[in-house]
Amino acid sequence: MDPLSQASLGASLSQSFTNDRSKQLTALIIGALAGMAPDLDVFIRSADDPMLFLEFHRQFTHSLIFIPVGALLCALVFYPFVRKKLTFPHVYLFSFLAYATHGLLDACTSYGTQLFWPFSNTRIAWNTVSIIDPLFTLPIIVFIVLAVIKKNSRYARFGFAYAVIFLCLGVLQYQRAENALYELVKQRGHEVERTHIKPSFGNRHVWKLIYEYDGRYYVDAVKLLWHIDYIKGSSIQKLDIKRDFPWLPAGSQQTKDVERFRWFSDDFLAVNPSDANMIMDVRYSYLPNRINAMWGIELKKYSMDDDMKEKHVGYVMQNKLTDKIWRRFIEMIF
Repeated sequence: MDPLSQASLGASLSQSFTNDRSKQLTALIIGALAGMAPDLDVFIRSADDPMLFLEFHRQFTHSLIFIPVGALLCALVFYPFVRKKLTFPHVYLFSFLAYATHGLLDACTSYGTQLFWPFSNTRIAWNTVSIIDPLFTLPIIVFIVLAVIKKNSRYARFGFAYAVIFLCLGVLQYQRAENALYELVKQRGHEVERTHIKPSFGNRHVWKLIYEYDGRYYVDAVKLLWHIDYIKGSSIQKLDIKRDFPWLPAGSQQTKDVERFRWFSDDFLAVNPSDANMIMDVRYSYLPNRINAMWGIELKKYSMDDDMKEKHVGYVMQNKLTDKIWRRFIEMIF
């Protein structure tokens, strides 16, 4: 989730355990900072290896087993600033509660979070909420601010309860989207090999539907309100390294990087239709029924005796959010 959502949820849980009314603001600040702290892993990166940050973001700092350690590090940083108001056990408790919410909230999105590192590298993605959703975040902010103003932890508990209910209701909406996908597949006479279902940006009633069939990914959207309305999309060939990049030597660094990107993207990969050297993550696009790259990796062709054979792939971000695309997205939602 975005930093503001992480901060507000972490603060709501920390404030919920504050019995002293005068400590609400302190608990909010500690909870907000500790709630965002795991994302400091974004600073683990390399100028030579652009894939490094993909491997480490939402890795050890987000795992369940690291929560006590991460909370301790936060508490050690915060305590000198609040030792006149709080004891160290209280600072650690607030840090622990907030830090613990981060990885679990991230796992509710589609990006993938290694909750069980180091025992498993599986990226957990429950796909029940968009990475940014104002209907999730804004009410929590209202409740935690009220808790400070009214000096009453009850409002923070309301905020945390609202967040839990909101996320649980996302499971029901996910089931509706999944049923809609299988109905669409049935209409087309296809068979599902794999699926990826997630809410589109900033809302939870327009969902992106992806399924794999016969070497292709089919991408559509569905609007889930009182009725189910399909927004038809298109399809694209699944990545085949031997077919799409016959010049890429086996065992080269770029080949290894493709496999690293395959793991990150859960193997939802295809060649960008507008750039034959770019491998895109099919899961993400500005419009939920379109196949347009938001990010991907770029390969470079070289001869066998070229020094480039040990170079890493490039990482590409596509910034193509035009006014036309934005207007179309708003039309889909409203």
